[in-house]
Amino acid sequence: MSFSCVAGLPRMSTPRNALSDPRVVERPDQPYAGITERVTMRTINRIADRMPEIFGWLAERDVAPASAPFFRYHVIDMERELEVEVGVPVAVPIADDGPVRAGVLPAGKYVTLTHVGHPDQLVDVTARLLAWAAHQGLAFDVEESERGDRWGSRLEIWHTNPAEQPDPSKWETELAFRLA
Repeated sequence: MSFSCVAGLPRMSTPRNALSDPRVVERPDQPYAGITERVTMRTINRIADRMPEIFGWLAERDVAPASAPFFRYHVIDMERELEVEVGVPVAVPIADDGPVRAGVLPAGKYVTLTHVGHPDQLVDVTARLLAWAAHQGLAFDVEESERGDRWGSRLEIWHTNPAEQPDPSKWETELAFRLA
């Protein structure tokens, strides 16, 4: 195990886990097709299991994905409930149809960080991103609500297809949280 320091914060890394340094990037608007559900930390796989439904819906309409699928966290209360959307970016806006809804990821400045490793590590990786941003004096597009923290755009972008890479320790996930 080795330790390194980014912006004054310690980072632990092992050969099985790679983590990029957080950075601020500008992202354009991005249309997408998505399905939203309310889940808990125990039932979050329920929304993940709907991803093939979106890919099938797009294929039926001859709409190609424009980039990697994602989870978008609309509302987060880790102790109670999360409102999470699974989405697939598309090149042009689509129309709502059934459970699949049209959406647009908003343009803006995002703090991003890329993690290579098991998805179970994402809670700690997220904590690192949030701590880095706080250390930098950055404010996120988030507000408190009765149901939990409501985010303008908080993403986990899944760059690895599990069907092509079955080893979760090699999966690449990008976190992208929009700044206020």
